[in-house]
Amino acid sequence: MAHLSFDIDAVVEGRSRLTDAQALELHRSASLHDLGTWAHAVTQRLHPGDYRTYVIDRNINYTNVCTARCTFCAFRRDHGDSDAYTLNHEEIGRKIRELVSIGGTQVLMQGGMNDALPIEYYEELLRYIKSTFPTVHIHAFSPPEFVEFERFFGMDVREILRRFRAAGLDTIPGGGGEIFAPRVRRRIGLGKCSGDDWLRVMRVAHEEGMSTSATMLIGHIEFVRERIEHMGAIRDMQDYALALKKDEGGRMKDEMARRRPGVFARSPVHPSSFIPHPSGSYTAFIHWPFQRENTPLGRAKEWDPQTYGPFDESTNEDILKGRVVRMAGADEYLRMLAIARLYLDNIPNLQSSWVTMGPKIGQLALFFGANDMGSVMMEENVVSAAGTTYKLNEREICRLIRDAGWIPAQRDQYYNVLKRHDGPAAPDLVPLDNPPVRKVRRLGRDYIGPAPGLDDGADRSVKVQLPLLSGSAGNPQA
Repeated sequence: MAHLSFDIDAVVEGRSRLTDAQALELHRSASLHDLGTWAHAVTQRLHPGDYRTYVIDRNINYTNVCTARCTFCAFRRDHGDSDAYTLNHEEIGRKIRELVSIGGTQVLMQGGMNDALPIEYYEELLRYIKSTFPTVHIHAFSPPEFVEFERFFGMDVREILRRFRAAGLDTIPGGGGEIFAPRVRRRIGLGKCSGDDWLRVMRVAHEEGMSTSATMLIGHIEFVRERIEHMGAIRDMQDYALALKKDEGGRMKDEMARRRPGVFARSPVHPSSFIPHPSGSYTAFIHWPFQRENTPLGRAKEWDPQTYGPFDESTNEDILKGRVVRMAGADEYLRMLAIARLYLDNIPNLQSSWVTMGPKIGQLALFFGANDMGSVMMEENVVSAAGTTYKLNEREICRLIRDAGWIPAQRDQYYNVLKRHDGPAAPDLVPLDNPPVRKVRRLGRDYIGPAPGLDDGADRSVKVQLPLLSGSAGNPQA
């Protein structure tokens, strides 16, 4: 165990708050095993139950036309591109019917920032979904979209949020957080809102009583200290949101406005925010590594210490920094997950990112600070456009949770448990009528077949070379 300059037990037990310097020390000095042990202890303290959760939703990208030009995105299109699209009500309704048919409870809607769509498009869409599917929770429109809505519609985000809520919007996803540091956003998020504007949208949503989530993208051109600063901003604004819940928002607002003036520079705090009412807050934090395939940023070289030397985070002077990516693999993903659980002491839920890391690392995340396996996710287009193609159904997610030692439980967006799967009718325990059969078909000397460990949910095919036997058995034409 690494020798630390502070009392880690006090942090784990909730008696002390982890500082930025201490978080950096953990990243630099602590072993992955120790980080997992400490983070898991925090998770067990916050979530002592015998279950771990997941949600069934569908990610509907209602348009891929976007005014931003993020270098990490392979999804966006311009007006006039042959594959540019905007979905109509009927197309979205068909997708939601399919979601409801498998027990889904939530629709996640995000899209490109399409300047051709008027505010009425969104209001009519929300009213259509709420009237047609009254039990479906609408989790939609990320902060960058709202910042562009302000420009498109000539309104402040508070007015837009109120109109959208009246039309049926329930909560806001945390997409577009990436890394808040201006140095990073200028390089990877061309045309996307600043970190302060992202936080401002969420501040207003919390003041208006809406719950949201927070995100972070790692493994590109960011420094570790910029990740910690990113989480620090989220933690600060969660302190503010929770103060609103306790009717202490007025005092906290002045303090937070001094610390983060950019977050309060626009969208003035409305007096009603300090009248006791159910205020919103961040319900969860999710981070994931950058997926480089098919993206402009992915064409950058990866940092190689043998070529470029050690990466010195103490200075920004090296011209290569910001031009050479440092990808985050499983070790770095789990390391940051554990640090996030230790650092974000005021955010109750951390999600596993199996969509980018795969089912087994997603399962392992339950021992490194995550208490939730995220979404079954019927549909996902943005991450898959960048080359990641993991897919899990409800049966597979339940099996991953159960194999890790917990009872799988379906939840809603507020992390209320809807179903505990602790009986023989659980999705992963009911025998399949037609169980999958492992088949291999021969193509010359190579064989194409399912990925090893079909039952872990890895919905991908891999090419494998099998040994050839002597005689007719080894004849490719046999």
